[in-house]
Amino acid sequence: MNILVCVKRVPAPGARINITEDGQAVDTAFLGFTVSPHEECAVEQAVQLVEKHGGEVTVLTLGPAEAEEQLRTAVSVGAAKAVLVPITESDWDPQRTAQAIASVITDLENANGKFDLVLFGNESADSCGYQVGIRVALKLGRPMVNGAKGLDIEGSVAKVRRESDAGQEIYMLPMPSAVGVKEGINLPRYPTMKGRLASKKVDVTRTESTGSVGGLKMIQLQRPPERVSNTQILGTGPEAASAVVDLLEELGVFK
Repeated sequence: MNILVCVKRVPAPGARINITEDGQAVDTAFLGFTVSPHEECAVEQAVQLVEKHGGEVTVLTLGPAEAEEQLRTAVSVGAAKAVLVPITESDWDPQRTAQAIASVITDLENANGKFDLVLFGNESADSCGYQVGIRVALKLGRPMVNGAKGLDIEGSVAKVRRESDAGQEIYMLPMPSAVGVKEGINLPRYPTMKGRLASKKVDVTRTESTGSVGGLKMIQLQRPPERVSNTQILGTGPEAASAVVDLLEELGVFK
């Protein structure tokens, strides 16, 4: 079982995101970074499949040199190899990103054989474009299902479960294939101390790749208006009991 997982370095979810004065980039001065949550689950799913069926996991990212940290985190939880496609810009558009990733995957497969599965996150936590995985699969000529909440292997077929309004959809994809994993498919494990130490010894392969600029162009970033909530203290100690009862009656809890 040979699996490749594509991940992305993104600001830590829940952090306050500030924009540079020109509106062209995220101000990273006080931000922490992590792997996009959907992709974190994709790494975990790949590791579980390899533990069950044998093989190895390769993790790949296109991003700044600092993204090596996220690759080593993936190695610390079970990935065997790491590939960085370095870029100096803050981000590439989906079309250009997909072209570069597909080119690198093709080169890796020419050297080492095809990946049975190429996994992506359902969407990245920052841009939420839903495009890169589908574009890569199309360029590689492989079937793909996005939004996977279940993934297993049956012989030479990937069995993918996806939730829908009507219930569940089951897809049987002949491998090699691609799958977009959705957060909640599993509970990602925490890196162990042994895993972290081992990840520091892994050589991160740096592979240059280019792609033509796509039709999508970022014009300006804007922060959404902040939601302000008010907190009312009903009281402290026993004297607050009557105020709590009045509030529950007002909310209709007591009839």
